[in-house]
Amino acid sequence: MATDIEPSPALAPQIARVYLRVSTDAQDLRRQDAIVAEAKAAGYYVAAVYREKASGARADRPELLRMIADLQPGEVVIAEKIDRISRLPLAEAEQLVETIRARGARLAIPGVVDLSDLAADAEGIARIVLESVQAMLLKIALQMAHDDYTDRRERQRQGIALAKAAGRSGGRKGDRATHARIVALREAGKSIAKTAELADCDRSTVKRVWAAHRAAQVQEPSPQRNHHERDR
Repeated sequence: MATDIEPSPALAPQIARVYLRVSTDAQDLRRQDAIVAEAKAAGYYVAAVYREKASGARADRPELLRMIADLQPGEVVIAEKIDRISRLPLAEAEQLVETIRARGARLAIPGVVDLSDLAADAEGIARIVLESVQAMLLKIALQMAHDDYTDRRERQRQGIALAKAAGRSGGRKGDRATHARIVALREAGKSIAKTAELADCDRSTVKRVWAAHRAAQVQEPSPQRNHHERDR
């Protein structure tokens, strides 16, 4: 992976703390471990690695808070991407970043240009301009991370709404059609064997689907119960 994480020659070697986050247990933190090796190769001394499975839309992540508490002046926070640090709304995200800066640390994240060393060496108008550009670039990155999060949530919400509107509650379309056919055949009085033949499935599937259907009827009784419920 190409690296944007490079310590300043004047300050190297610098101490870094690496924050690795995924949103769910289905994701794997190991895929982010390359960032640790990359940081070491760039000349950083990695003081600690903080691994966490939590949403970036939360500010109360235990490992994130532990990392911030551990930070010392002059250290660097490294993450895979800016959205690993935050997917919070912009005001909250900026507050989180300011908390990191208040510890005397800075961010070194691929995709976010770091002008802090240039700004520190500059004076007058040049320094003001560099600091303003740095703040703007970081604000854009934080806003994009939050927008991506909200866009994904909205697409998920729309997908669920469309599925419900179409009468789908989950499962593959082919499975739902087969299950509906099994229920219809059994309610028409067909035997398990005949139902399996007509629905093009095995007998165990017929038994399982029919048992689930009958269990659902017990939970929600229908005024018109079909009397063809015995195995033939």
